Amino acid sequence: MAEDDLESLPGVGPATADKLTDAGFDSFQSIAVASPGELSNSADVGDSTAADVINAAREAADVGGFETGATVLERRERIGKLSWLIDDVDDLLGGGMETQSITEVYGEFGTGKSQVTHQMSVNVQLSKENGGLDGGAIFIDTEDTFRPERIDDMIRGLDDEVIAEELERRGIEGEPGDEEAMEQLLESFLDNIHVAKAFNANHQMLLAEKALELTKEHEEDDWPVRLLCVDSLTAHFRAEYVGRGELAERQQKLNKHLHELDKVGNLHNVAVLVTNQVASNPDSYFGDPTQPIGGNILGHKSTFRIYLRKSKGDKRIVRLVDAPNLADGEAVMRVQDGGLKPE
Repeated sequence: MAEDDLESLPGVGPATADKLTDAGFDSFQSIAVASPGELSNSADVGDSTAADVINAAREAADVGGFETGATVLERRERIGKLSWLIDDVDDLLGGGMETQSITEVYGEFGTGKSQVTHQMSVNVQLSKENGGLDGGAIFIDTEDTFRPERIDDMIRGLDDEVIAEELERRGIEGEPGDEEAMEQLLESFLDNIHVAKAFNANHQMLLAEKALELTKEHEEDDWPVRLLCVDSLTAHFRAEYVGRGELAERQQKLNKHLHELDKVGNLHNVAVLVTNQVASNPDSYFGDPTQPIGGNILGHKSTFRIYLRKSKGDKRIVRLVDAPNLADGEAVMRVQDGGLKPE
């Protein structure tokens, strides 16, 4: 895709092509899925010209038309499944978290949302035979939750056979439990997790755009990006846009942000994992009053919605609330020193 000749599109000269490339639109497909407004702002061209460029890119990239259900099934077979390494949870999710989808995990404080993002940042680097995707992770940290020490705990919590395989795959001499080898293994895992701290909502949105660039940079590497985590998605939006008067603007920005995250997932076969805060609905007289933040925009954009809630001790209930092809259900896991574990 990097070899696509943007200057072959109508109305795109060398200067416009350079502007498009600098803005991240370096292929026919990336232009084809953009809106005229995005292209107009990025390349300083009129809306009508932008629309012509997009239509030409859609024809060149062969996107936007109808296709048979058999073709869709064939394409879906290329989707990867990222395992939680907990059989009951993986069964609940039809094999694990999907690439090219947004998975939302929401719950109250202390239910283990950040533990899930850390665990997936480890699991994604495992071989496909061990439930991983042979890839790296991007971690957008909005609440100062990322802890390298926790990654260390979770690596040490893997089965010895998996640790031994990872040591061999990464060219590290030693055995599970060998402290020097384990420190090298931690460093290797951390090298494949790209972390950025978001200081406000606008910075968070910018980091999503940077994540797209970073994913492109590493596409041909030994460890291509296969997971994008945002922990948490709504914290800054919730703090900065307060009251009904600012609700519309908040939702518009959140919608734009979600589409940018979705673009990373769809264009580069990446699993997108976002955590979400909750609020209590005072009008709820029956059932659980806990509701996720973000409204219908987040509800519709999330492909899979998972609700975490506390149980006894270190037990957590994992409830699948919404999925396009799976039945609702529940599973139980434990949050322990060595990471997420079966009941």
